[in-house]
Amino acid sequence: MPTPWLPRGVEAKNMCVLATPVRYFHLDFAVTFSTAPGSPKMRNLAADPRVSVGIFAPLVGRASSRGAQLFGRARVLSEEDPDFAHYRPAFRRQSDHVERSRSLDEPPSGPVVVVEAERIVYTEHWLRRDGFAPRQFWTRSGL
Repeated sequence: MPTPWLPRGVEAKNMCVLATPVRYFHLDFAVTFSTAPGSPKMRNLAADPRVSVGIFAPLVGRASSRGAQLFGRARVLSEEDPDFAHYRPAFRRQSDHVERSRSLDEPPSGPVVVVEAERIVYTEHWLRRDGFAPRQFWTRSGL
């Protein structure tokens, strides 16, 4: 049976689902986050880089639901990776450092996980008021 959130022709074989909230940052159509090198997230990304990222606004009722589902492939960048310097500035680490009792002078450490959106499903039920469908779909050109 096809899975409605996967593109046609893609099967959900051996797909691991780990839905844990993370503090994320964005740079254009890329979502970035960091996690501990030996964490279950990193092990799962190494096994299968296909990911789905859910971003939502708080609900006030069914008619007000808003959010985006991004689909893409995760890339784990170390400090030696040439793209690392491009994505690391997107991190606003101050609040993260304060929560972990780190000095604000301490540079961020660890890998950066980058998910560049290949497809986005945006949901906002209030779009109906203006005559639009409550779900909008975007696909990266050339896919």
